[in-house]
Amino acid sequence: MDLPGRHVIPVSWLLEHGSEPIRYRTLAELAPRDRVAPGSLESLAEALVASKAVSAVVKKQRDDGVWGDNFTALAPSKTLGLKDVGTVPQYRRLLQLGVPRTQRAFRLAERVFFRVLSRDEDPALWFEYQKLVKGTPEAAPWTREQLREAATAALGESGFEEDPRLRGAAHKIANAVSQFLRGDLAAKPFVRVGGQTVLHPEAHPPSWYSVAMVAAMPSLRRERAGFTERLGHYLAQPAPKKEYSLLLGKKAVKPQHLLLGDPIDADAKGNAKDIPLALHYIELLAKMGALQWAPVASRVLARLVADCDESGVWRPKNLRTVPKALNRISYHMFPLHEASKTADDRVVDVTFRLALIARLLGWELQYV
Repeated sequence: MDLPGRHVIPVSWLLEHGSEPIRYRTLAELAPRDRVAPGSLESLAEALVASKAVSAVVKKQRDDGVWGDNFTALAPSKTLGLKDVGTVPQYRRLLQLGVPRTQRAFRLAERVFFRVLSRDEDPALWFEYQKLVKGTPEAAPWTREQLREAATAALGESGFEEDPRLRGAAHKIANAVSQFLRGDLAAKPFVRVGGQTVLHPEAHPPSWYSVAMVAAMPSLRRERAGFTERLGHYLAQPAPKKEYSLLLGKKAVKPQHLLLGDPIDADAKGNAKDIPLALHYIELLAKMGALQWAPVASRVLARLVADCDESGVWRPKNLRTVPKALNRISYHMFPLHEASKTADDRVVDVTFRLALIARLLGWELQYV
């Protein structure tokens, strides 16, 4: 199944059926300028900031800018002592909801992010990894890298692309990933230790955060075009199926954020098991200009687009619920439309996301 290269953008339908975030982003990012009435964006922005979806996130932020007493957690966990979703996912969710960058919640969190990027040695900046680093000092370098990648991705998505602090952090991350992609470890990243499969200690593969960083920073992609292309080809290959761990000192940790290839699980017809994850990944590849090299992601996108009606609304057969996320990595971007009572509610998010991806890919667009 080939990608069509054209798409119908259902602007009127999204404005009628979408929640405040969907309506605002449709008008701001998808609608032709001549269909945006004077003052309409401003009034929608006011409604968005006051909406339940935004309030549910903002009210959980502490005065120091932190959410959930942690930095990167995608869900609460009693086992790990995590009370709620962490600072980076919540910040990124506000971005995806379309909240204006001038809101106080952003400024508070950004202070924390820039402290993480600095050489600040405050133990509190280890966040949920304080216990791990204290008990296993060998985990400190890996932990610092993960926290900085997450902060860099969030700041890049928020428009700090030209900030010298962010540029320095981004190039450092890109250097590490580029070295991995150029070396032998890209093809054979695992070793056996004590009867278990672990990531080679010198391997620095891309992560959801580093890929999001590249996708969010056009200037970085221009300056490092060769690296971006190598990364795109790497992300197009199938991810390994085997279970593996990170060995930090004597402690084995299951990584949740690494990308050793295309993570989309789909059948031959392009039906993805985790549609939110697939849409998130496809959007990242589209921003990077790398979708053309990814056969599974392209097949899934073709399937999703084929299930749209003549108005561009996603209408798959036998859909009884909103597509469920099996991996919480898509928490920040799906769903943006919280209601799920009606048949239209169930398809709003995918319809919006497909329209956005079609625009990113430069397809021929028709607006209705």
